[in-house]
Amino acid sequence: MFSGIDEVDWASMEHAYGPADDVPELLRGLASADPAEREAALDGMYGAVHHQGDVYACTLACIPFLFELVVDPGVQDRGGVVELLTSIGGFDLDEDDEAEIDEDEIEGAANYAMAAAAVTAGAGVFFELIADEDPGVRLAAPLALATLHRHPVRVLALLRERLPVEPDEEVRLALVEAAGRVALRHRPLAERVGKWLGLLAERAGSPGLRLAALAQLARCSPDGLPGDVVPVVSGLLREMRSAPEESGDEGEHTPPGGIAAREDDEPEPGPDTTPEAEPVDPEPVAPVETGRGEHVATPTLVGQLRSLSAQENAGRGAPWAADLLRTLHVGLDDRVGDRTALLADQLRSPDRRQRIDAVRMSGGLIRAWRGPYEELVALVGEQLSDREPRLAEAASHVLEELFGLAAPAADALAARLAADPGSWVRTWASGPPGLSSTVKALARLGDARAVPALAGALELPQVAHDVGFAVGHLGATARPLAGALRRRLAEVELDECAYDRASPLLAGLTALRAGEAAPEVLRVLRGAPEYRGEWLRTAALRALGAFGPAAREAIPELRALVRRPGTASATEAAEALWAVSGDADEVLPVLIEGLQSDQVHDRRAAAVALGALGPRAAVVAPRLRGLLAHEELWLRVDAAIALWEVSGRTRETVGALLTAWEQNRHVRVRVAECLARMGPVPEGSAAAHVLRSELVSVRRHNAMDGGYGSHDIHEDEKLLALCRQALRGTGKGSTS
Repeated sequence: MFSGIDEVDWASMEHAYGPADDVPELLRGLASADPAEREAALDGMYGAVHHQGDVYACTLACIPFLFELVVDPGVQDRGGVVELLTSIGGFDLDEDDEAEIDEDEIEGAANYAMAAAAVTAGAGVFFELIADEDPGVRLAAPLALATLHRHPVRVLALLRERLPVEPDEEVRLALVEAAGRVALRHRPLAERVGKWLGLLAERAGSPGLRLAALAQLARCSPDGLPGDVVPVVSGLLREMRSAPEESGDEGEHTPPGGIAAREDDEPEPGPDTTPEAEPVDPEPVAPVETGRGEHVATPTLVGQLRSLSAQENAGRGAPWAADLLRTLHVGLDDRVGDRTALLADQLRSPDRRQRIDAVRMSGGLIRAWRGPYEELVALVGEQLSDREPRLAEAASHVLEELFGLAAPAADALAARLAADPGSWVRTWASGPPGLSSTVKALARLGDARAVPALAGALELPQVAHDVGFAVGHLGATARPLAGALRRRLAEVELDECAYDRASPLLAGLTALRAGEAAPEVLRVLRGAPEYRGEWLRTAALRALGAFGPAAREAIPELRALVRRPGTASATEAAEALWAVSGDADEVLPVLIEGLQSDQVHDRRAAAVALGALGPRAAVVAPRLRGLLAHEELWLRVDAAIALWEVSGRTRETVGALLTAWEQNRHVRVRVAECLARMGPVPEGSAAAHVLRSELVSVRRHNAMDGGYGSHDIHEDEKLLALCRQALRGTGKGSTS
């Protein structure tokens, strides 16, 4: 084995962490008889040689040796090596990708292309591996074929041929998933695959296999789903709960894999009767462990992932069911009604693990799609009282992100809060403490029942870092906390840790507009240390500005800061001074100078502050108008809003704002705030068309594939409210 491995000049190559001269040792480790050594070697391959999916010269040099490993029946855990090869060779560059490659990315793109070519050239070995004695190999081989082989018709024929005779349920599911992958990569085959999946969904003996067929059908041929897909899936889940260990119907007429070939099934054409379809982008193949073979606890990333997976799946009769349901939800896409009904059914399941999955998937649905979620949220709220801590914790985390949408669960949140005061604040091994998800969820609803928890948090030795934000959501309801916030701020030592300790208190006082705290805030402003001092001064200036005339004693200090033109502090101080004194003439020169700063951030701050002056700053209208063509989009938006505020002219402002709306979805809330203040938006106008189009969209404006922000739902719901407000013309928006 590994003939010629020592003739490769590994030392001349590099991987993610330096010279690649350790790669031969990793390759030999994959063939070791020691399971710990095999796992460490696989971890090293993913961690260095194929780091985060990258392909280096040493990755290419490994490919022949990896193929040697997968065809040697004496090597254990070959399924993991098959998955590694699939990941290395499974990256496609489409025409759009190629057009966007920079000069410094050419080498990397060439490596991806060479890896795809090399692994694809050897993909024929996976045909034999699909019937390997090792179930871990059989589990990995179908997706390898679907991802890498150049003849999808042959692959489909093999998948269909193997399914009835495959004895392992999880491998059968992989065969079905591979068929779906083929259909996604080769769209002309989608109809044929869809028909087969439809037959499986109707006739397969195993409920898990029928669910897998429905999940793949939703992804590759959603029009083929039955009209009653929700009750069908719910019924399958009930079957799986009643017989969790059952692996399929082994009856006389139905093979283990589901349905046997029928005379009326569409015959599979040979490889030469159908032209090879153009592939579409595959989904990235993640390095997932199969869980097959002998495993030991090792201090590797692969080992940790396996351990977490084992903990998550402990006690589950069908640990793959959650993945199938997630796949089904991805396929159902914008069918929010069906997805909501399915999740509601899951949340009523007697199986706690199924409810945990449903809670998490509910969060994913609500983050990405708009819809009527009252019933679903109430059901998530019911999980808060469950004695299974993982279920209750998952529910509180989802509700935390919902803000106003969590209202149907308000009583359940309050009950959980009252039942366990000791859980109001969470502490960590490092970093400041934080409020629990339950406290934050209730506070974000503006519910006064969260106030005692915040009061308790303010009495702890170290204040939770997010107390101030929670106070902001409670508004006037949290006014009784002003005294405690003020007292704790007075106790803050102005050393290098001052920002971490003072910023949550300043945020709370700012939200409450607690002008009586001006002396404590001034102490912080005057004594801010060098480390993070600018951040701390900014927070203090915002507080003084929020206090308005109640902070008149700060005027001398603010004037001193304003006399340092050309700095960020001068602009922020001018904004605060205007809010406190109302003297536009005193701050206007400083803000005009800030508008000419070299830093875009400073120019944006100056534009916002000038807009707050309104007509008193009309003299700067030409300067603001000149910024409407600036290359920085956010500066254009701020300048356009300020131009309307100082001049009252809407035509050129609205045009600039609508252009920005189309160019960057993340500016839409700010644009809608301005349009709401201008309202009513004229019927039939371009602005009305844009706002109505947003309101009828089912997908959230900030939804992202593969990631999300903790405030995404809140921001999107705010956008919808502002769009309605702008169309009604109530004029109560805010651009702050």
